[in-house]
Amino acid sequence: MKYMLLTYLNEKTWLEMTPEQQQREMDSCAPHVRKLMSQNKVLAGAPLHPTSTATTVRYRDNKRLLTDGPFAETREQLGGYTIIEAKDLDEAIEIATGFVGTSTLASIEVRPIVEFEGVQAVPKASA
Repeated sequence: MKYMLLTYLNEKTWLEMTPEQQQREMDSCAPHVRKLMSQNKVLAGAPLHPTSTATTVRYRDNKRLLTDGPFAETREQLGGYTIIEAKDLDEAIEIATGFVGTSTLASIEVRPIVEFEGVQAVPKASA
């Protein structure tokens, strides 16, 4: 079964970190990522640019409405995603736990992906 791991963090805290501190944070989960990739558990994933680059699209009063930034003001913002393959929710939670490690910077929401026949949740890599 495929799961999406949604990584949330306090973007302000992240942006106040030095590049070296950010790199250390990323490096802390690198062994976990390499292990998962060798097991074909990571199917896709990427960090996201800051919410200041986001545009929210809605439809209201028969018109498209565009808003700069994220939909809601919250303490934590979506910072990235990872799509994994896991046998069940317990394994998906274990995988997510490896990304968090002992860091208090991020939290990860684990959600199963609904798969539709004929629609690929993860596109095949192009040659």
